[in-house]
Amino acid sequence: QVYLAESGGGSVQAGGSLRLSCAYPPLTESDFCLAWFRPSPGSERKWVAYIEIEDGAVRKSEYDGSVKRRFTISPDLEKRTMSLQMDRLRPDDTDTYVCALEPGAWKCGINQKYYPHWGQGLQVTVSS
Repeated sequence: QVYLAESGGGSVQAGGSLRLSCAYPPLTESDFCLAWFRPSPGSERKWVAYIEIEDGAVRKSEYDGSVKRRFTISPDLEKRTMSLQMDRLRPDDTDTYVCALEPGAWKCGINQKYYPHWGQGLQVTVSS
């Protein structure tokens, strides 16, 4: 199994910022999806954001409504990393965030079942 290397996270007060990063391995596919999830009830992960890569370039990014105006997902294709910039953090953002990769995807999904490769998880804690 391919594990993605994550870094970042930590503890901040409400209104502060954190940045999460995820490194992915070399890919033969020029189309792929990179995403962030967080735990949810029923042993399923809740989708947070994804970025869609087509022909080795960014096509689009999508966000869950709760973070759309506060988080930004972006890649560094040369370094094979992507990051989630988290601004104006709230206590209810507190969770474990995990990055995911789907090589060869023609369109990104928001269900965890589409992503075969995962990171170990990063803790984000936001205090009131």
